[in-house]
Amino acid sequence: MSTAKVIEGAGGMELAPGLLLLLLAPLPLRASTAEPCEIDDEDVRCTCNFSDPQPDWSSAFQCLVAVDVSIHAGGRSLEPFLKRLDPEADPRQFADMVKSVRVRRLTLGAAQVPAPLLFGALRVLAYSRVKELTLADLEITGSAPPPPLEAAGPALASLRLCNVSWATGGAWLADLQQWLQPGLKVLRVAQANSLAFPCEQVRIFPSLTTLDLSDNPGLGERGLAKALCPRKFPALQDLALRNTGMETPTGVCAGLATAGVQPRSLDLSHNSLRATENPAAPKCAWPSSLIALNLSSAGLEQVPKGLPPKLNVLDLSCNRLNRVPRPEELPNVGNLSLDGNPFVTPGENAQENTQNSGVFPACARSPLAVGMSGTLALLQGVRRFA
Repeated sequence: MSTAKVIEGAGGMELAPGLLLLLLAPLPLRASTAEPCEIDDEDVRCTCNFSDPQPDWSSAFQCLVAVDVSIHAGGRSLEPFLKRLDPEADPRQFADMVKSVRVRRLTLGAAQVPAPLLFGALRVLAYSRVKELTLADLEITGSAPPPPLEAAGPALASLRLCNVSWATGGAWLADLQQWLQPGLKVLRVAQANSLAFPCEQVRIFPSLTTLDLSDNPGLGERGLAKALCPRKFPALQDLALRNTGMETPTGVCAGLATAGVQPRSLDLSHNSLRATENPAAPKCAWPSSLIALNLSSAGLEQVPKGLPPKLNVLDLSCNRLNRVPRPEELPNVGNLSLDGNPFVTPGENAQENTQNSGVFPACARSPLAVGMSGTLALLQGVRRFA
C-alpha cells in the first residue's frame, strides 16, 4: 500500500506535519525573497502561492496553526515529491502529531500531481481533523495505487473538485472513493473531464445528501444517467445541475427515474431549457420527495410542460416570460418567484408568498448561492415547510 514517507531519523518527526499539507516539505531549492504563505492575524486562514520559480516550500509550515489552508502550487509538477514515498511506511507512527494540527478545511490547487502522491496524502489525512477538502485545477497523472485493505482515508464531510483531470478517465470516482471513509455528505464536481462512471465499480454513498454537478456543460441528459449511478445515492436530498446542458425538465425527470434518486430540491438554473416536451417521450413521474425546483436564468419564454404537480418552491426568475403565467400552466405551488422577467415592472416584486423562501430577488447571484449552489439557497426556505 502506498503511503507518504517522512524523512528517516530525527528529521522525520519534524516533517510529519508537512504531510498534512500534501507533502510540501522543503526541497533543495534556493528560496526566493518573497514569502509565498500568508496567515491572518487570527490564525484562521492561511494561503500559499508557490508560483515563484524557486519557491520556499518550508513557508507552508506556518499554516499548520490555521483552520482554513489553501495551497496553490503555481501549475508546477509535484513529481519531485514522489521520491519521498515509501510503500512500506506506516503513517500511524505520526497519528498523534497529525491529529494535533488545527486544519479543518484544506485546498490544493494548480499542480500536476502523481496519483501515488495524492492517495498517499489522503492516507495521512486519515489521522487529521480535515473535514472539507477542495482539489482545484489539478492534473492527476498515473494510475491509483492498490486500494488499502482498511478505510485508510480522511473522514470528510465535504469534497469539492473543480477542473481536475484524471489519467484514469471516468474510473476516478471509484478509485477516489476507496480512499475515503463512507461518511461523505457533500460532493461537488465542476469542469470534470469525465462523469461517465463505471457504475459497477462505484460503491454506495450512504450519507451523501448533496450532489452538485454544476458547471459541466457537456454532461447533457444522456450523461446524467451515467453520472447518477442507480441506487448509489440513497440519502440524496439536494441535486444541483446548473449549466450542465440539460434541455427539458422532463428529460431530467427521466434521468432521475432511471437512477432511482429521491431529491427534495433540484436546481436546473443556467441551462438553455425548452418549454415543450418531446411528444415521443413517455410520461415521467417526478420523485414524490421533490418540493423545490429552480428554473431561473434558463431562457424560458413560457412555463415548461410536465412540471411536478405540486411544489413548495418554484423559481422562474430571470427568464423571458412576457406575461404572468396562467394558473393552469403552473403546478400547485406555495412560493413562486417571477422576478427578472420582461413583464415585471422594474422595482416591482413578482414573488408570491416568498418572504421567507430564501429565493434571491432579481437576477443578481448572491455570493451564498454561488458558493453553495442555487439549489441549497432555495432549500433555506424550503426547509421551513418541511
